[in-house]
Amino acid sequence: MNSNGRRKFSVRSTAILLGAVLAAGFSATSVAQTTTIRWGESLAANHPQVMMAERVAKEVKEKTGGRIDIQVFPNSQLGSGKEMVEMVSSGAIQMVTEGAGAVAAFLPPLSVIEAPYLWRDPAHMSKLATTPFFAKLNDDLVSKRGMRMLNVTYYGKRHLTTGNKAVKTPADMVGFKIRVPPVDVFRAMAEAWGARATPIAFGELYLALSQGVVDGEENPLPTIQSAKLYEVQKYLVLTGHILTPRIVIANEAFLKAMTPADRAIFHAALANGEAWQNKELLAQEASAVSALKAQGMTVIEPDVALWRKPVLDTVPKKFEDKWGKGTFEALLAL
Repeated sequence: MNSNGRRKFSVRSTAILLGAVLAAGFSATSVAQTTTIRWGESLAANHPQVMMAERVAKEVKEKTGGRIDIQVFPNSQLGSGKEMVEMVSSGAIQMVTEGAGAVAAFLPPLSVIEAPYLWRDPAHMSKLATTPFFAKLNDDLVSKRGMRMLNVTYYGKRHLTTGNKAVKTPADMVGFKIRVPPVDVFRAMAEAWGARATPIAFGELYLALSQGVVDGEENPLPTIQSAKLYEVQKYLVLTGHILTPRIVIANEAFLKAMTPADRAIFHAALANGEAWQNKELLAQEASAVSALKAQGMTVIEPDVALWRKPVLDTVPKKFEDKWGKGTFEALLAL
């Protein structure tokens, strides 16, 4: 081969090699610059909790120039609450919003924050995140399960609904089959009323009610609305038995992998989302009773003291070993 041929070969080879290097560099840069986060939810897409996640995703994407893409999966698409918490722990997904009950399967003392008749109002509940008790539980969750609780959001005041029976006092609950989340504290509460507690995952609740597997259920008003439970329940009984927190949880390794700047953007977006969600949910609660009446539900306003007494007489004592002696009383006094 003459020198001219060698020169042509060299130029061609160099061009191919340079193209490959550039392509590889571009691909690596693209991968490095795009982080996909999967956020699981069991609630319907129109619930304020899911809308909060979507707002956080939008803000984070905008402020990172698209480098962080949060994908939200509502309606239990990724599994039950407990399954999604397990997935966050393993790193299969990065985030989930769930009730304390599902997380308490990994950290039993946490179930106290979902105890009946504990929180007076949302402002009282919001003090939880600033307590040494919560900080200690979070440290334990990180060290033992590799995930961290980020935000404690307001999920609403829970009330009872029934299909065909007008329930006014706990005496009316004897033998009543009530769906509760798969959480021992909820079961104990239902049993204190004399009811037959039936744990069912939220994603299966509508069907269970429509088929008469259970006689009723209990949930916050916006959840009853968004899940259209008024279609399969006739009575709304305003027991107000639990002010429920829901917790945003993230995989700790994922959090540590973020740059400090991106982590700041992420946490700021979560704070903004939480503030919006809490305000929106309270607004929905304020108009929910009228809306559910308009959907055909009959509203019963019982003597709440009759519902509170059997629960407080039994449940805190039953869980004292799990929660820690005096924990319920300390949180009640915040």
